[in-house]
Amino acid sequence: MAEPEFTATGVRIGKGLRSLTRAGEVRIRDGRLRLLTSYGSEIDSAPVRAVRASKPWFAPEGRALADVNGTRYSLTLGDRDPAPGRPRPSSARRFIEAIRKAGGRDD
Repeated sequence: MAEPEFTATGVRIGKGLRSLTRAGEVRIRDGRLRLLTSYGSEIDSAPVRAVRASKPWFAPEGRALADVNGTRYSLTLGDRDPAPGRPRPSSARRFIEAIRKAGGRDD
């Protein structure tokens, strides 16, 4: 099975109430999740199997939580370039699904 790849740019990445970047990048490649600043500096990374991702019940679409190396990050993923005429899952939902599939958790 091919390993899922995921990339999202323009992501707001926060830790607690603090914003780390407003235009960061989330990448899943080669079995690893990387959170990057808008300048390409690494905020955090970990093997996908060690990452937990979820959608907070109280948040609007486009928001996700990621537990990376014991730190919880809040991610706000924008839905840019929508497919014309077709509904598609939000970027947050696609991120959570990519984490689950890459980590071998096909729930």
